[in-house]
Amino acid sequence: MINFFGYRHLYIVQQLWRRITFICCTAILLYSCTATKNYNPNKNYSKQQLQQDYALLKNILQKKHPALYWYTGKDSMEYYFEKYNNAIKDSMTEHEFGWKILAPLISNIHCGHTSFMMSKAYNKWVNNKRLPSFPLFFKIWSDTMAVTGNLNRKDSVFKRGTIVTAINGKKSGEIISDMFNYLSEDGQANNVNYIRLSSNFPYYHRNIYGLRKKYDVEYIDSIGKKSNIKLSLFEPPKDTSKKATITQLVKKPKKPTKEQRLLAARSLAIDTANNTAIITLNTFSNGKLRTFFRQTFKYIKKTGIKNVVLDIRSNGGGKINLSTLLTKYVSRQPFKIADTAYAVAKSLKPYTKYIKGGFFNNIGLIFFVKKRDDGNYHFGYWERKLFKPKIKNHFDGNMYVLTNGQTFSASSLFCNTVKGQQGITLVGEETGGGWHGNSGILIPDITLPNTKLRVRLPLFKLVQYNHVPKNGTGVIPDVYVPTSYDALLKSTDKKMQLVMEMIKNNRQ
Repeated sequence: MINFFGYRHLYIVQQLWRRITFICCTAILLYSCTATKNYNPNKNYSKQQLQQDYALLKNILQKKHPALYWYTGKDSMEYYFEKYNNAIKDSMTEHEFGWKILAPLISNIHCGHTSFMMSKAYNKWVNNKRLPSFPLFFKIWSDTMAVTGNLNRKDSVFKRGTIVTAINGKKSGEIISDMFNYLSEDGQANNVNYIRLSSNFPYYHRNIYGLRKKYDVEYIDSIGKKSNIKLSLFEPPKDTSKKATITQLVKKPKKPTKEQRLLAARSLAIDTANNTAIITLNTFSNGKLRTFFRQTFKYIKKTGIKNVVLDIRSNGGGKINLSTLLTKYVSRQPFKIADTAYAVAKSLKPYTKYIKGGFFNNIGLIFFVKKRDDGNYHFGYWERKLFKPKIKNHFDGNMYVLTNGQTFSASSLFCNTVKGQQGITLVGEETGGGWHGNSGILIPDITLPNTKLRVRLPLFKLVQYNHVPKNGTGVIPDVYVPTSYDALLKSTDKKMQLVMEMIKNNRQ
């Protein structure tokens, strides 16, 4: 995600906001615990309450969202607003309202930074609970679903790699297409949604289709023929003994250490045989990246390493200034971030109280945007600023950037800037972040007053510098490496293997 202005003054404002938030959270801690304990996920909200929340969300999106009609025309978006308003029943639970009304509505905006989330109370209630669900996990690509895991451990049929062709009469391609209608993406860059479904298919299947005691599953058997089987719902065992409950509480997983958290955010490995540094960068949000970049590229310069593999396949984005800093270490030429970056309003009023950090976001909008002739409020810094590559410890060798659908937001800004530069090769799959542009910079949450459901609201529309036409794709790699069924069976990293082969061939 993109969520940082890059200005020192706004940083100070954000730090102040964090302190105030901490004090407030501490003050209401006891109340929050009580509220969570008494939370009832089956509570029904009246049609009037649901329509109030819906009308509020519609008004905020129409007046404050900078790219509401970017990929869906105004007439079409009005049709969807009316369609899902009419779909609100006499009463619905928070879960029903979220997944049956808000999720499909928001997916039609085609903005990867606009998505719905359950209430905080729901998330606390469900935390560490194992819910009944469809039992199979899949690696999903194109219209294919290959088993990668099975919650029913005694099942001997669905092993890793088994191809499932249909569930309850729905073909795999139809299931994937259906599920995409509940998920957000930039334009039509659905590569990110293949990864979302692959990461937790039972979660999405439960929320979108509901639960059944038995599932009719069609699959390709060991001799290559289609077969059918009745697959039981996975129901976690109920633990009724007091002793077991105490044991569960005692054996809570340990919090990761500081070092483990840093390694989860970024790491450096050296392949001395191939004179190659492998940088894995999973975020632009944390991990002391300024220090990491400085020390990493200093080491690369000092040791004379000629090849760098930058793995950003799990990098969902973060702070633009950190993405820009990395770009300065490797770019072969001066660069800009945006052709245009603007908000459609200079204030969140009259909806400030419904938007997280609304007061401080209003301050940011007042001080850092300026109205132009087009009627929009432009963030001139990102439009005007020409960034120059670093001289000290700049990397001039061969760089291979690994990408896929999780390469999103600030990561896609990086990919757009370096793509096509001499010595830099993008390898893998289309990014999930839009190539033409995306919305973000500041992305507060809207909290609906009745259901407490939340919707992320990007405040700025950003069109990338030197952008491609608005065709709805992510950044396309220079060397396309699709999902490999053979690599799936062997649990190997085909993309990394291919890059290492390219490096070896260049050395010969």
